[in-house]
Amino acid sequence: MQETDAIANARREMEVCNACRYCEGFCAVFPAVELRREFSAGDLIYLANLCHGCRGCYYACQYAPPHEWGINVPRALAEVRAESYAEYAWPKPLASMFDRNGTVVSLVAALGIAVVLFLSILANQRANFFGAHGTEPNSFYDIVPLWAMQIVGIATFGFALVALGMGARNFWRDAGPGEKIGPVAIAIAVWDVLTLKNLGGGGNGCNDNSEAFSMRRRYLHHAMFYGFLLCFAATTTGFIYHTFLGWPAPYGVLSAPVLLGTIGGLSMLVGTVGLFAMKLVDDPEPSVRRLLGGDVAMLAMLAMIALTGLVLLAVRATGAMGLAMAVHLGFILAFFLVLPYSKMVHGVYRSAALLRRAVERNMKPLGGE
Repeated sequence: MQETDAIANARREMEVCNACRYCEGFCAVFPAVELRREFSAGDLIYLANLCHGCRGCYYACQYAPPHEWGINVPRALAEVRAESYAEYAWPKPLASMFDRNGTVVSLVAALGIAVVLFLSILANQRANFFGAHGTEPNSFYDIVPLWAMQIVGIATFGFALVALGMGARNFWRDAGPGEKIGPVAIAIAVWDVLTLKNLGGGGNGCNDNSEAFSMRRRYLHHAMFYGFLLCFAATTTGFIYHTFLGWPAPYGVLSAPVLLGTIGGLSMLVGTVGLFAMKLVDDPEPSVRRLLGGDVAMLAMLAMIALTGLVLLAVRATGAMGLAMAVHLGFILAFFLVLPYSKMVHGVYRSAALLRRAVERNMKPLGGE
């Protein structure tokens, strides 16, 4: 990664932190800092993505603003983190989407809904699109053919996975460890990812908007993260039902796909709405306000995917099914398209950073005997 003002400022702050070491027990970042005497751009990108923004260091720091040194580690690392998303995005011409991410996500969402809605109406007679289909097998596909869902879904989600994979490769090339990765390190990293351990700061939680500690951010992230996984599991289960068992959708209320999707959708709504509410009262000093639009836009998109899915479940036996289905699929299409160029990439890079941290936990400080 190229040397930038954000990299230079983060290096200055990490050098001060490395001399002070007051915050060494706060999170995974500071023990990783202590392993270094110098900070390359790759090291700083790694540290920036290892940071979970718990903000404990900001409120504890004796050199934070208004001190003349102006040490603000959460903001400094957030700046580097944002630059790393654009730097490692693939293909490179699409990296500019990060510059105005909130606007891009909103426009793509509107476009996705409009395209799916227009094509759905165009492909159906009015009576069919707005008619009540009941819950008979294949009734969903009377509105949007299964082959169309599969082709568009595989193409867009497949591209998103490739783009994320290429971005992770680019990130790892600069910020990954040179040491061999063993199964123990992988297991530790997976555990840290699944438990969101570092959203607990030094163990007492995050400092959301003051010096008081709270586990709210961790719990809300859990709700959003595991809700998303449950919704993905619902889709996967439905695919297995249809493809291998010959059971086409829609499914009964007590079926596995519906139960997984309902619980997952409600959990996603709790997580996204809760995190959005927290952003309204967050202390602006340890954050980068220009990044707020992209964060809020992605939270809104995830919330709308969950909400429209639940609405579709509620109205699937009525004449509103066609409209609800088109809107829901529009949000999903938009999500797949912007996935590699949105805040969602932080999950990939943060997981990679946690893997590097797991690899180097037993390393001695550079220059040690």
